[in-house]
Amino acid sequence: MSTEPGGPRAARGPLIGAGVIVPTPDGRSVLVGRRTVAGEPPTWSLPGGKVDHPGESFEQAAARELAEETGIRLPAERMRVLGVVLDHLEGRPRLTAAVLAPPSDAVAEVTEPHACGGWERVALTALPEPMFGPSAWVLARWLADPAPLPPGVFTYPTAQGS
Repeated sequence: MSTEPGGPRAARGPLIGAGVIVPTPDGRSVLVGRRTVAGEPPTWSLPGGKVDHPGESFEQAAARELAEETGIRLPAERMRVLGVVLDHLEGRPRLTAAVLAPPSDAVAEVTEPHACGGWERVALTALPEPMFGPSAWVLARWLADPAPLPPGVFTYPTAQGS
């Protein structure tokens, strides 16, 4: 849920990031947060954010963002990229990796109160609405029966995610 300095639309270059799917050990629920970014309507979101550092992989960005946003520390080596999602709906290219974290039921803390109103584990059969677009599309890379993608959103599975 991290945003760019100056707000979510301050920079107009391409965005590259990762959305992190953190299932519970039984695989029936997933971690989502109440996304409360200034200037945007409230939505529900997976943990995640931009690839920030030179040489940072999607898995490393996912592990770093998860720790920054929730306090949950999971090893990047255990993260798995399921695919990538490409959209241009914000007027610029946005490439989001769908990253599956190892199962965890660790307590998620609100570490960025300006962007998140709280974390919950919700049943996959009762995902809250409205979902932040990139989070919904990342979940679609993982769910057995995903909702259709809107026009202008493209997904690409990885060999490692198939």
